[in-house]
Amino acid sequence: MPELPEVETSRRGIAPWVEQRRVEGIVIRERRLRWPIPEYFEDRFTGQVVSSLRRRAKYLLFDTDVGTAILHFGMSGSVRIIDPDEPAGKHDHFDIRFDNGKALRYRDPRRFGSLLWTENSADHPLLVNLGPEPLGNDFNGMHLWHQSRGRRVTIKQFIMDAKIVVGVGNIYASEALFMAGIHPKRKAGRVAKERMLKLAESIRTVLAKAIEAGGTTLRDFHGSDGEPGYFQQQLDVYDRDGDPCKNCGDEITLAVLGQRSTYYCKRCQR
Repeated sequence: MPELPEVETSRRGIAPWVEQRRVEGIVIRERRLRWPIPEYFEDRFTGQVVSSLRRRAKYLLFDTDVGTAILHFGMSGSVRIIDPDEPAGKHDHFDIRFDNGKALRYRDPRRFGSLLWTENSADHPLLVNLGPEPLGNDFNGMHLWHQSRGRRVTIKQFIMDAKIVVGVGNIYASEALFMAGIHPKRKAGRVAKERMLKLAESIRTVLAKAIEAGGTTLRDFHGSDGEPGYFQQQLDVYDRDGDPCKNCGDEITLAVLGQRSTYYCKRCQR
């Protein structure tokens, strides 16, 4: 599933092609995504100028003067900038055509993504209860510490809760906990304040590095397959069970928490 770094990489790649551009047409080939694309979507979005392309958590927000188009990639979605006459593939579900002669094409083999419209993004049900952005000014170790008091959920599940902080997916939770030296099974309420401060900084560092890795291989999403370069990042623990820890040499352990694969070092993480 595309996580925050992947969505941010996509945003940076397509923003120069869509910001300050007028939507000249929308071609929808398949409305049946996670939620059906509203029948009124074309009428609301066509003719509008995208004043900004924002990311909130894992959502891309196309702001206009009259409302906002909300795009989520789901499990397998991706976007790229194309020439409008490029033939569509089986899983290319919609194109948004702009006045610069280019189009944004959305591909989603599993159809778990979504494309919605709202007149007020701040009050939309998908966005209103989200926690702070991990790279923003509202997120820090004190926020984690206050939110975690009395919580018996594991620390890994705690930082993956979008109501606590957005965008810390499974890969990045494992990596941040390793960097902070915190065992993923430790109860959130039993993590000391000093360690929460370190964990918040580790989350910031891991996500920033992942975004940077995506940006390193990203060109402009024009004529490419739309896949950012985040897969090439060097992971310390994720998907490395049985491999030696880069810090101590012990084997990386695999466990399952909340039905998600979790990787950690028994010696380095307490």
